[in-house]
Amino acid sequence: MDFELNEDQRAFSDAASQFALERLSPMAAEWDEKQFFPIDILREAGELGFLSLYTPEPHGGLGLSRLDSSIIFEQLAKGCTSTTAFMTIHNMVTWMVASFATDEVKAEICPKLVTGEWLGSYCLTEPNAGSDAVSLKTSAKKQNGKYVLNGGKCFISGAGETDILVVMARTGESGAKGVSAFVVPAKAEGISYGRKEPKLGWNSQPTRTVSFDNVEIPESHLLGQEGEGFVFAMKGLDGGRINIATCSIGTAQQALDDATQYMQERKQFGQPLAQFQGLQFKLADMATELVAARQLVRYAASKLDKQDPEATAYCAMAKRFATDVGFKVCDQALQLYGGYGYIKEYPLERYFRDVRVHQILEGTNEIMRLIIARRLLSEGSYIV
Repeated sequence: MDFELNEDQRAFSDAASQFALERLSPMAAEWDEKQFFPIDILREAGELGFLSLYTPEPHGGLGLSRLDSSIIFEQLAKGCTSTTAFMTIHNMVTWMVASFATDEVKAEICPKLVTGEWLGSYCLTEPNAGSDAVSLKTSAKKQNGKYVLNGGKCFISGAGETDILVVMARTGESGAKGVSAFVVPAKAEGISYGRKEPKLGWNSQPTRTVSFDNVEIPESHLLGQEGEGFVFAMKGLDGGRINIATCSIGTAQQALDDATQYMQERKQFGQPLAQFQGLQFKLADMATELVAARQLVRYAASKLDKQDPEATAYCAMAKRFATDVGFKVCDQALQLYGGYGYIKEYPLERYFRDVRVHQILEGTNEIMRLIIARRLLSEGSYIV
């Protein structure tokens, strides 16, 4: 097993790092403060391929592996956690359309999603169906050759400012087999959006509820076949868990880098903070846990690329561990800054706020523990 990045991966990493340094980092604090959605910057990211990293090449994407994509997202997250997190969501939407839509819909939508001309939102969560996604109530009934959507979604990233929605809705019986997936124009008649939710973090992307009131969509906008939506959603979530774990690692790495530099510059009691052994130990633990989290995420991404039968469990492990470690590292980095870490002149408090939600979304870390435990306890499971 080779843990070193190959030449292509280093090139991807360098390109993402440069974009983060030049286009994300300088504006991240302002986007956070003003709750500004940087659509123009996202389109620049699309021109570089960052909005279609693992979308198949025949549909305009880069066709990269999930491991390659993780390496890129990590560097982008060092520039702006919130904006990068939206990029990961858009990547999931683009991949789902390119992988499961009809040829007609792919030809119409993929070129615009790939470039960022159109942006996408992923609509799974409902007010009473968060972690228990299989109990979703939004319905899609076939009438006169069309589907009619009714219901509502909540906590939808980008909602109100995106162009395409991938919506999970019930077309049949209760349970997972009754769920289907659809591509829905975001401005279709009958769709309405709630207020922009005031949030602790992730302020460079809007979060709103989405309501569907007799929204008619063509039959051709069904992804795959009826009843396959939950399977698609779970496939998307495996990759989504890798993505959000990666955003935690990238943000935590930047927090660690900032804290290390600060400790070398800040003096107390006549010497730099870096000379205090107790603080050196804290840095050592932060770095060690962060490296361990990174390797687990990349290992899980490799399992997903190889379609390992235990990939879901590995993705859950990576998401649980990396998001917990990422938050812990950001918290400790803020502590090393002392009072300066708590004020907005420095970015530590933003890192802290932005990574907190990673322990909740894409399945809470408590749900991740359930997934892992059930696989360990199931017959024939083999996780090492």
